[in-house]
Amino acid sequence: MTNKMATALKFNPEKDAAPQMIAKGLGLIADNIISKAKESDIPIYEDAQLTRQLYQLEIGDQIPYEMYEVVAEVLVFISTVDHSKK
Repeated sequence: MTNKMATALKFNPEKDAAPQMIAKGLGLIADNIISKAKESDIPIYEDAQLTRQLYQLEIGDQIPYEMYEVVAEVLVFISTVDHSKK
């Protein structure tokens, strides 16, 4: 049996040098992170491998340079979703 895993990033390009880990959890905590994102109309990007990589970070950490390219893909996805909702 595998536990559901979720991570949450925050990024403000005007203030932040890189996206920052703001939440992570397994099982019920992962469900709560996903529920809060849905309630707040925050886009959800599903990528199990990326989530496992991000899960290694501590809350408050900025993503490492090695992950910039893959996280940039997430940011493009979020930007596309945001534009389609406007």
